[in-house]
Amino acid sequence: MKGRIHNFNPGPAALPLPVLEEIQAEFLNFKGSGMSITEVSHRSKSFDEVIEDAAARVKRLLKLDDSFHVVFLQGGASFQFCMVPMNLLPDGQHADYVNTGTWATKAINEARIQGKTVNVAASSEDRNFSYIPRQISFMPGGAYVHITSNNTIKGTRWATFPDTAGVPLISDMSSDIMSKPFDPSPFGLIYAGAQKNLGPAGATVVIIRQDMLERVPQHLPAMLKYTSFVEKNSMFNTPPCFAIYMIQLVLKWLEETIGGLENMEIINRQKADLVYQAIDKSEFYTGTAEKESRSLMNVTFRLPSESLEKEFVKQAAENGMAGLKGHRSVGGCRASIYNSTPMEAVKALVDYMDEFARKSG
Repeated sequence: MKGRIHNFNPGPAALPLPVLEEIQAEFLNFKGSGMSITEVSHRSKSFDEVIEDAAARVKRLLKLDDSFHVVFLQGGASFQFCMVPMNLLPDGQHADYVNTGTWATKAINEARIQGKTVNVAASSEDRNFSYIPRQISFMPGGAYVHITSNNTIKGTRWATFPDTAGVPLISDMSSDIMSKPFDPSPFGLIYAGAQKNLGPAGATVVIIRQDMLERVPQHLPAMLKYTSFVEKNSMFNTPPCFAIYMIQLVLKWLEETIGGLENMEIINRQKADLVYQAIDKSEFYTGTAEKESRSLMNVTFRLPSESLEKEFVKQAAENGMAGLKGHRSVGGCRASIYNSTPMEAVKALVDYMDEFARKSG
């Protein structure tokens, strides 16, 4: 489409062009209502169909059984850093957390602020969070184990999830949810901010198992209780309607156009392989994540100097490629190649990387 560029932003991130075009086509008159989706009542039948279809597609794509509930909350994934221990970590018990970088560190801090007992069962801080730890020391009797499945800043991911011996696994999956199939049965709760792999900013998907709801304390304020949103089908207060509508359309694209998560994983691996091959074959680029822990969603790398990195990002933008600057906390470069980033964009990036290295190396 004329004027569109290749978008490698880490979040808010690229969205499928067919989804954006569908939104554009019906923005002023949603399903013949004579109103925009941003104007319809969240209590209307037309919006009921949107939110119910979105939740049903989440369950189908992830193969969730009836013990799981899907709700849509506000506040971003960062709000879940405090809601998880507030709802699911009883006083006098502990939870195990694995620290793999910025977002995991924030989750640990938010639990400790509440006076909760946190056992950091493993950490990759010793090598600047460049890998996923495999030596994990769980404390017996934990209420749950918390992980961050994919780390956008450091470019690492859990290739396989840890065996928790029956202790409920909780994961922040903001940046890789719906990127591949996995067994959901060990998970007591999954949460994901929408703005990386699901839709626009403004909504967080929370998937919670029924047995976890039984832990929620009655004394919590209603807006901070998972039960409030499950019992009211995400309608305890006015939900982020437009964001949920967009999530529904992205899920429809995943299910009906891509053909499900098995196909999505194949495409994601092909895209990531192209970029990592460009890095590995060159002495000009250096990947920052250890190879066995590399993310399929966020490829992080350095150039020989910071001045070259700035020039790389600048010239990329001039050539129609945005979002390649690394996170401000670590510098370097980063290509976020989420589900919606097309193969065409990845091939253009690899060609540009080769050309830039040839001219500047």
